[in-house]
Amino acid sequence: MSRSKASPVSQKPNIGIFTSILVVESGPFPGMERSYVNHEYVSVVEAAGGIPLLIPVVSDEAVIRRQVESVDALLLTGGYDPSPLLFGENPSRQIGFIFPEMDEHQILGIRIASELKKPIMGVCRGLQMLNVAFGGTLYQDLTLIPNSYIQHFQKSRKQSPGHQVVIEKDTLLADVFGESVIETNSFHHLAIKDLAPGFVISARAPDGVIEGIERREGAPIMAVQWHPEMMYEKYPLMLDLFKKFMKIVRG
Repeated sequence: MSRSKASPVSQKPNIGIFTSILVVESGPFPGMERSYVNHEYVSVVEAAGGIPLLIPVVSDEAVIRRQVESVDALLLTGGYDPSPLLFGENPSRQIGFIFPEMDEHQILGIRIASELKKPIMGVCRGLQMLNVAFGGTLYQDLTLIPNSYIQHFQKSRKQSPGHQVVIEKDTLLADVFGESVIETNSFHHLAIKDLAPGFVISARAPDGVIEGIERREGAPIMAVQWHPEMMYEKYPLMLDLFKKFMKIVRG
């Protein structure tokens, strides 16, 4: 009996999506904590050719290692503000809600994935956590950035473009978009201050705020400050960003 050919699904990479913890504020169980992620991350990974697998927050380092070992790559999503204590600063009055257990889980996961040479993609908070995990720092609020003037937390629908982003030449983003200037949505009030060693800037807003970073040495890493998963259904180029990541994962 001849062996059947492998199905296309068996050739798709497993993408581990880090979840957040949602604290329920109302209803029959106020204060209950739930593992969650916005479904758009799940749907865009599937649309780009990957198999989405959710990775919940845990604290045991051995368990986190097994979580990372079980997937081919990681996707870090948006969410709460990273704790400034991670990069040696006390919190300013502008900092939002923080969740240290999530920070610790993700930093360990990032470092283990890098050790195992597994690709990582970051979105919004994900970009910030990647920068912090490898030794970079953050501005705790856009008002602390000299000459920043653009509205980076847009007052419009999530899929609508909020401002322009300038793409740097000879970067992964340049390979994806093929343009020097694109329009993205924007929902953040922190931003990169000191870039982590080994990374390069792949995109900036016109006011100089860093909008994309990448690392090609060791485990490939790409990250953006905007939310392409919210835009991909209306703007197919944003889906191409995730397809590029899947290509990187497949090698």
